[in-house]
Amino acid sequence: MTAAGKRVTVGRMPGWMRSRERGSLFWLRVMSLISLAFGRRVSRLALGFGAAYFVLAAGDARRASRAWLQRALRRPVGLRDVYRHMRAFACTIHDRVYLLNDRHALFDVRVMGGEALRGRNLGGQGCFLFGAHLGSFEVLRALARNQPQLKVSIAMYPGNAQRIQSVLAAINPQLVQDIIAIGQLDSMLTVRDRICDGALVGILADRASGPDQYLTLPFLGEPAEFPTGPFRMAVMLGHPVYFMAGLYRGGNRYDVHFELLDGAVGAVTREAAVEALMRRYVEVLERHSLDAPYNWFNFFDFWERH
Repeated sequence: MTAAGKRVTVGRMPGWMRSRERGSLFWLRVMSLISLAFGRRVSRLALGFGAAYFVLAAGDARRASRAWLQRALRRPVGLRDVYRHMRAFACTIHDRVYLLNDRHALFDVRVMGGEALRGRNLGGQGCFLFGAHLGSFEVLRALARNQPQLKVSIAMYPGNAQRIQSVLAAINPQLVQDIIAIGQLDSMLTVRDRICDGALVGILADRASGPDQYLTLPFLGEPAEFPTGPFRMAVMLGHPVYFMAGLYRGGNRYDVHFELLDGAVGAVTREAAVEALMRRYVEVLERHSLDAPYNWFNFFDFWERH
């Protein structure tokens, strides 16, 4: 078998989960209070200093950012590009404070490809939304909360960003019930029940939540390993899968894209269906990543061999 399409089983935690979480819970809480008290325009002034700090102090993230941008931009990359990358990430994290606090009027959110998806949801039919650490997934939940007839749940690994999640949960405790903890024995049953109840279940499918089987697929010109777990679950449950990305375009604007991933249609075996669905996902992910390269928020070696 060639490098692309090779299956690898990994019995240890992936690299992004082994990395030490930065930041202080105290200062995250302080920043949240300042943001809500003084408004988005004033509190955004601090983001530049925060981004500059991480460019200088977070060596691994800086190197990962430079490596990514050189692939995506196809040109030499300097510290100015890395700073822009870090600042885009900081802006989306900062905006989550307002999105989670239901201050939707602050943002210009434009939706592309959502008509068919909306029709399914209003008809009581659930489905999967597969995203990535590209832009802001929180914009989707903000859209849903602004339209009570829409039901959205997020399946996620809750451990690596525990400090940030505790701050955001303190802002809006009702959001905790919308989160499905993956990597547990009853996770698939919970996901099935939510979809059968008409919910859109979102998963960031570019990273594993723990030990998993990976499929090696070409991504930006080089083989990368993607976890098969979310795709195996989708194929087993038999519900449609849409790609979703909330791309930050600067200022207060987000472009939310939805696209049906129909690559598994017609596959003879379950394994073939999983691989076809993954190939389609990676194809769409690459296209949107190149369209908005500063929205790529995997600050580690994505092409690391397990």
